[in-house]
Amino acid sequence: MDLRLKSCFRDPLLEVMNFLNEVVLRYPAAVSFAPGRPAERHFDVERSLGLAPLFVEHRTAATGWSPRAVWNDLGQYNKTNGIINDLIARHLELDEGIRASPASIVVTHGCQEGMTILLMALFNPAEDVLLVSDPTYIGITGLAAILGIEMVPVATGDDGLEPAAVAAAIEAVLARGKRPRALYDIPDFNNPLGTRMPIAARHALLALLREREVFLFEDNPYGMFSYDGDPLPTLKALDEHGVVVYMGSFAKTLYPGLRAGYLVADQEVVGEGATRTPLAAELSKVKSLTTVTTSPVVQAVVGGLLLEGEGSVRGLVRGKLPFYRANRDRMLAALEERLGDVPGVRINRPAGGFFLTVELPFPFDDECLQTCARDYGVIVCPMSFFSLSAGREHQVRLSFSYVTEEQIAEGIGRFARFVRDRVAATP
Repeated sequence: MDLRLKSCFRDPLLEVMNFLNEVVLRYPAAVSFAPGRPAERHFDVERSLGLAPLFVEHRTAATGWSPRAVWNDLGQYNKTNGIINDLIARHLELDEGIRASPASIVVTHGCQEGMTILLMALFNPAEDVLLVSDPTYIGITGLAAILGIEMVPVATGDDGLEPAAVAAAIEAVLARGKRPRALYDIPDFNNPLGTRMPIAARHALLALLREREVFLFEDNPYGMFSYDGDPLPTLKALDEHGVVVYMGSFAKTLYPGLRAGYLVADQEVVGEGATRTPLAAELSKVKSLTTVTTSPVVQAVVGGLLLEGEGSVRGLVRGKLPFYRANRDRMLAALEERLGDVPGVRINRPAGGFFLTVELPFPFDDECLQTCARDYGVIVCPMSFFSLSAGREHQVRLSFSYVTEEQIAEGIGRFARFVRDRVAATP
């Protein structure tokens, strides 16, 4: 029997997550700045599980069913696109200024499933191209590779994606006779760079994509984690012409074990005879064949948390911000103290999110990662892991979200020793 896999499985991109997990397991004593996890100190899983009755009460009032019937319904196969859509719609309006009807929302098994659904539903690999900010989250690029979708990287600047670079990428794709179907980006506190797109660029990008008839997949897991100044409006909140398909997640704002996310797909699909169908309804055809439905029990927990917060997630996040802001500041201060005088070292200061970027005076590759972990006891991510094109070989991503004050001090000290020793050994 021929057990050869698709050629895409030879792509090093698909090895990144396994590689990072194995490095952490191989060197358990190392301080790891690799995972972009939220801090467990903010979890209250036991209490949150007890909030499901709040959702049952809400759904009883909404449906007219008995409480027993609602509880039984949570144990059954359920609506493909979800049963907490009304609560998510309220949350989006309160917290993000996004007005979305419940019918335009697809509740997903985390944002990752949302990406899968969009790529499977909207792309014909023979003619469609996915533009991606570069570097970017490997979850979207890995999925596109598996599905055989061509990707075109769009280089980002110090403030994220630049509309001029996007315009050039669109023209290049069109010149080859292909269709630039959508652009993927994390505009707010980007993973992996930590950058945030300025408001003027947001308006310019929306105008460009509307003119060129290209969708924007806006992924926003970190937008509420703003530490300096007021948050900027999402591109979905600014969108007046159906350009943006919005990807949301409760992994960072609540906790990732819920595996709960959603899509806002309020565009209309024009079919034969000029019939119009909500895009979310069409996407349900794909979801029905992937996960059938998002766990109603999980949705009841999320629904209970939303109801407890009177519809708002931002209120739940507000109490977490001092910890994350302090961790960012500690890491920046430690990097400046230990590496600020090393020529060629450059450190960005993210205004929010979970990540920051350090530029080094030498390339940081797999061998450097292994040496750092084995000999110095610290793990950081090469930026090249997230890049489809060359140019980021001297950069690393550091996560400050999941570590303690003591781990930051010790881990940055170890990383600084590695950097200084490498610089000293370079001819």
